[in-house]
Amino acid sequence: MENRPQWGSRAGFILAAAGSAIGLGNIWRFPSTAFQNGGGAFFLPYLFALLTAGIPLLIMEFTIGHKFRGSAPLSYARLNRKLEWLGWWQVAISFIISIYYAAIVAWAMSYTVFAFKLGWGENTESFLYNDYLHIAKTPGEIGSLVPGVLIPLIIVWVITLGVLFKGVKKGIEVANKIFLPTLIVIFMVIVIRALTLDGAVEGLNAFFKPNWDMLTEGKVWVAAYGQIFFSLSIAFAIMVTYSSYLPKKSDITNNAFITGFGNSAFELLAGIGVFSVLGFMAQQQGVGVDEVVKGGVGLAFVVFPQIINQFPAFNELFGVLFFLSLILAGLTSLISIVETFVAGVQDKFNVSRTKSIMIGGGLAAVLSLLFATQSGLFFLDVVDYFINNFGVALAGLVEVIVVAWVLRELNSLQKHANSVSDIIIGSWWKVCLGVVTPLVLGYMMFDNIRTNIKTNYEGYETSFIVTYGWMATLLAILLGIVFSISKWKKNSLSLPTDSKEVSS
Repeated sequence: MENRPQWGSRAGFILAAAGSAIGLGNIWRFPSTAFQNGGGAFFLPYLFALLTAGIPLLIMEFTIGHKFRGSAPLSYARLNRKLEWLGWWQVAISFIISIYYAAIVAWAMSYTVFAFKLGWGENTESFLYNDYLHIAKTPGEIGSLVPGVLIPLIIVWVITLGVLFKGVKKGIEVANKIFLPTLIVIFMVIVIRALTLDGAVEGLNAFFKPNWDMLTEGKVWVAAYGQIFFSLSIAFAIMVTYSSYLPKKSDITNNAFITGFGNSAFELLAGIGVFSVLGFMAQQQGVGVDEVVKGGVGLAFVVFPQIINQFPAFNELFGVLFFLSLILAGLTSLISIVETFVAGVQDKFNVSRTKSIMIGGGLAAVLSLLFATQSGLFFLDVVDYFINNFGVALAGLVEVIVVAWVLRELNSLQKHANSVSDIIIGSWWKVCLGVVTPLVLGYMMFDNIRTNIKTNYEGYETSFIVTYGWMATLLAILLGIVFSISKWKKNSLSLPTDSKEVSS
């Protein structure tokens, strides 16, 4: 028998998995990515990528976690003793992401307060960089801690670690049952309000109007796979960890489809809301929608406050709801990210959950103070770019190659998934993971490396790029190797009883 915690219900697991997938990137990355890659035509490669990479990878990670009943390092070690380092590498990636992701949630928390009185003023760009972040003149010039970021950052960590202290069922599951439905309701209100604005139709037309000619461009298909890959929390160690808490009789394949399509449905909803308000802004300024489209931090903390200022009514309410939605989306993802290394430390070193949270979560909270300094935005920009493009993407590529081609474990994983699922996966699943996904991820890595060798990301100094970009990426790999060197406690790698029963 094993004492591993379990989700209280299937809905609890699905909400937690969807909560992890639905994050800040859904709101500020997907709409601009779709617009820049063919508008309505982008949905074709996007759907193709979801069915040939996103859902197959979800099924694989759900199956690994469910079959081997452990955190990512433990599950990969049970899959093959030599594969533990891959689990720790993914855990290290999540650890690095958590320390800057918390800062973005803290910004959203601050902006929720500002929204009550539209405290960002007329020049929203100057407010963000000068009045709020007190941005350093030179990237890497740490300067002092910024109180406006520090205080909400502490609150973010108190909430996140507080949820984790409560455990899987009473903490993570309960939080997601509250946060995710609330997020969806709030965002529905935002979308309904946005659709009533003058210019909304023009914005939606720009978003959905298909440019079929772009489908012949390889970069559009790569962008679709990139969006699916990063959006679904694949290769973060999250889905392996979450699925390890599933009961032995769980429909893995169905859960993967629900999670994948649920995430995509929210991205579509976000696109409708974002482009409705961008259409309004374009009409107010007398310019084309293409001239006001932005993604990332600029969209959330510069463009949206500008738009909210121009609303004919209920400006403050819309602002509060929008930034509250960012907080909720960010918290559900942050909780899942931190859980990966909490579970990893707990499994490997045989410590209590409380001690693991205090060690892993406490260290992440302390290191996140770097992103509350005057160079916080610069650090965030570079670390996020490199850890996603050369950490997550590379870890995902290695994962599918090792599992599919080196260890040739797809048949055994397929057998396990089919033994507990209503939807039976066949050869399409193995072709997607063994051929399609490695080819696309391989090309993405080649293109990323070529691009970054040619020019420095965003024109940053080489020393800054190397120190905070490449070093963060290498550090994740080194941590993975170092943590895998120490030996497990006796019998730790033995397969749990319930996993043997399902696999037999």
